[in-house]
Amino acid sequence: MTRTTCPYCGVGCGVLATKEESGTIGIKGDPLHPANFGRLCSKGSALGETVDLEGRLLRPQVSGRNASWDDALDLVASRFSEAVRQHGPDSVAFYVSGQLLTEDYYVANKLMKGFIGSANIDTNSRLCMSSSVAGHMRAFGSDTVPGTYEDLELADLVVLTGSNLAWCHPVLYQRLIAAKTTRPQMQIVVIDPRRTMTADIADMHLAIRPDGDVALFMGLLGFLAGTSAIDQEYIDTHTSGFMAAVNAARQLSMADLVHKTGLDKRQLGAFFTLFERMQKTVTCYSQGVNQSVSGTDKVNAIINCHLATGRIGRPGMGPFSLTGQPNAMGGREVGGLANMLAAHMSIASVEDRNRVRSFWNSPDIASKPGLKAVDMFQAVADGRIRAIWIMATNPIVSMPDADAVKAAIKACPFVVVSDIVQTDTSRHAHVLLPSLGWGEKNGTVTNSERRISRQRPFLSAPGDAKADWWQLAQVGRKMGFGAAFQYESPEEIFAEHAALSAYENRGTRDFDIGAYAQIDKKTYETLAPVQWPQPRAASDQTIRFFGNGGFFHPDRKARFIAVQAKTSERTGNLFPLTLNTGRIRDQWHTMTRTGKSARLAAHIAEPFAEIHPSDAEDLGVASADLVELESTYGTIIVRASVTNRQMRGSVFVPMHWNDNFAAKARVDTLVAPLVDPISGQPALKTGTVVARKFAVASYGFAVSTAKPMNINLAYWALAKAQGGWRIEFADNETADWTQWARATFGIPAGIEPLGYHDRQSGDFRLAFFDEGKLLAALFTATKPVVVARSWMIEQLSCSHADLSKRFSIIAGRPGDTSADPGASVCSCFSVGVNQIISAVRSGCTTVAAVGAATGAGTNCGSCRTEIRGIIDGCNAVAAE
Repeated sequence: MTRTTCPYCGVGCGVLATKEESGTIGIKGDPLHPANFGRLCSKGSALGETVDLEGRLLRPQVSGRNASWDDALDLVASRFSEAVRQHGPDSVAFYVSGQLLTEDYYVANKLMKGFIGSANIDTNSRLCMSSSVAGHMRAFGSDTVPGTYEDLELADLVVLTGSNLAWCHPVLYQRLIAAKTTRPQMQIVVIDPRRTMTADIADMHLAIRPDGDVALFMGLLGFLAGTSAIDQEYIDTHTSGFMAAVNAARQLSMADLVHKTGLDKRQLGAFFTLFERMQKTVTCYSQGVNQSVSGTDKVNAIINCHLATGRIGRPGMGPFSLTGQPNAMGGREVGGLANMLAAHMSIASVEDRNRVRSFWNSPDIASKPGLKAVDMFQAVADGRIRAIWIMATNPIVSMPDADAVKAAIKACPFVVVSDIVQTDTSRHAHVLLPSLGWGEKNGTVTNSERRISRQRPFLSAPGDAKADWWQLAQVGRKMGFGAAFQYESPEEIFAEHAALSAYENRGTRDFDIGAYAQIDKKTYETLAPVQWPQPRAASDQTIRFFGNGGFFHPDRKARFIAVQAKTSERTGNLFPLTLNTGRIRDQWHTMTRTGKSARLAAHIAEPFAEIHPSDAEDLGVASADLVELESTYGTIIVRASVTNRQMRGSVFVPMHWNDNFAAKARVDTLVAPLVDPISGQPALKTGTVVARKFAVASYGFAVSTAKPMNINLAYWALAKAQGGWRIEFADNETADWTQWARATFGIPAGIEPLGYHDRQSGDFRLAFFDEGKLLAALFTATKPVVVARSWMIEQLSCSHADLSKRFSIIAGRPGDTSADPGASVCSCFSVGVNQIISAVRSGCTTVAAVGAATGAGTNCGSCRTEIRGIIDGCNAVAAE
């Protein structure tokens, strides 16, 4: 058994991984880890299904051909060196990732900022939390997250704004539910334009207008300023700028607030009053706040309210940024953003630059901030950047204006990609480097509450795959910086990182883990999760910042920021809908890992757009129709999901699907490259699009034991299934489906299909068997295909020697309807909707009872809202 840490979201859950005799990997939550205490979400529970070698990059490649590490890295070093000589250090760049370990991140930043001499290193964390960083810096003088997860459990009021906690941070969601169960007086407010699954646990859901957050929290500050909730002593002793912020807030009338937030007076008054009387208040915020052109102002508007009431840095109180990635915080610690230096020091500070240069003994150090992510790829496009190294991320899918990013990368003179599998981005690499993946990596990550945990290897490195820090150190040596990059192990890097954090740090910098500056291999191997700061002897005590002041501006006071509520007004109806992008429960980023799990794909197997029923009616779109979304920048085709959970005038599309899993679903191709002017974070939540029904001649669904290849249709979405693959598809022409199936699924010529074609209805069904084994089954129709999909997938693993069973497959459903589990609801235990309905009809009237009967909802709990909805639906039907 190996104690390690989950590689998904910023919760940073502890994982127990065990190599079973069967060759599979057993996964359990670590009951001793203080982030999760044994809980895991559906993605974490399925980690063992994602570590196979299918699709893994196993050899370095140069121009698409296998090469030795020496040849590949010699080329990287020479091309980067040549670009620096000819065009200067700012002609090269690194684009890195919150998927890297801290040790990888540290070496990348040291090489670029301290030795190449440019700050052109930025991270995909720019896309998820850089507005929080900027807001922290403005308010606190440092990028300090003051709170802990325990604060959510101790609070009397938890405000979740721009955070779908149930799906994006499921274990924190479970900790919150458990706390509310034991303390029913706890109040939960969810602020989100969509009625997400998280909203179903809320005592109050505020369906705010997109980007209305600044106005809402300005209104709250103005209201609080006239109440006894204001902590004048804290304000006077520990802050500055209070009245300027209040005066700015008071410029908004109630009519302004109603207009800018989209909330009525009653809703605003109820929220303001609740915040006023609940002293123990935590405000958690995530991408709905950060991913905006006003993201930094949103963060400061929230922080202002906590500073004004002194509700910060004490148990159950504080503003709390929930990071998206497992090591977004670790990247911040080592200066992973283009405007930061290592150990939370600043490029803008001459003193900090000299300090870091002295510690590294570097020949030069970046003297100005580098290009942030959006600007970086624009510089690639216009030729200012001649060589770029992209590590553990897929910007052709995740960046705004993604097609322009793709064109920039394709045109760049020299592109290096380090990754574990082939991605949309790696296809365009001149040099492709195979990295270690989760289960093979050895290092540390830091979660949202500043807790450092170990990722430990329990699998051997496959092929020639190497750690990212090793690749970077080798290039540093080959570029002539050998003395600074003589690392042989990750603990050496961690020790140097810790020593830098303590170097000339006399309590004036928040990040200090000097206790580990002399760490040895044995201590590193057994390192328990620990929360920083740890300036001296390490301890496991709960650490909160700022309860008694001690901010990191020169005067040690926090700053109130007088923000302005700027709400964009629509002009014209060319692109009338607001586009919101984000995560779903069972997928992660661009699906390079979660896409391997059949269990995770079973819940939502294809890209979709949530549309309000009134908008759908106006468009002539019904659920399961295909819808085309278009912006100035591109178009996509996705499945329509018509739901009252969506606000009218808005659509939501998940961010995960890429060109390996769908025909045309990279949603960030639609998003404008607009950014917050302070943080540089893209506005991924408020794009504008037009929607239209996509004309379809034939819809289809198929299952296959072999992975479908060379799919050439207007729409398709591919997903891993137990025993093979499933594919949803459609086309605006009617094809020869028999020949299409043979070519797509690789059916041998000697195998004849069983099936039928109803020419009147247009229905076409066929299946291919080989000695009782189902190879593939295909169903097409002029309308969205209705078949028992879960049951059909199960047939890939069954024998069908009996002819009657084969006819059931052609029918697309079992003769006994109870055999069909239905669409997946609980990914942790693979429980379908029909199984839950059956449990309800047999007398299970609560979520807990359904869980006891089926297991659904008893692990991560992310599906409990859906289970409750099924129960309510059954009860409504019974009452009619």
